[in-house]
Amino acid sequence: MRLLAKPAAIQLYLRDHGKPADVSKASAKLTLLTGTEKQEVELKPAGDKLEATGTFKVGPGTKVVALVTIAGKPAGTVRFAL
Repeated sequence: MRLLAKPAAIQLYLRDHGKPADVSKASAKLTLLTGTEKQEVELKPAGDKLEATGTFKVGPGTKVVALVTIAGKPAGTVRFAL
């Protein structure tokens, strides 16, 4: 997995054994933790990635917890630090 987090967009790229995964039936819920602030974001399929646009508080030190759901598979959790 690869996470790109910018103040106006967040993108999550999923891989399956080194190849891009089919994200058409996937979703993710992110929890962004910046200092004492918490923000929740829903990511939806957008081409070859899961994506959300808006206004996000991300920067050095931000921690991200992603709950990823892919149809037919159990949900998985991934943690990132920016």
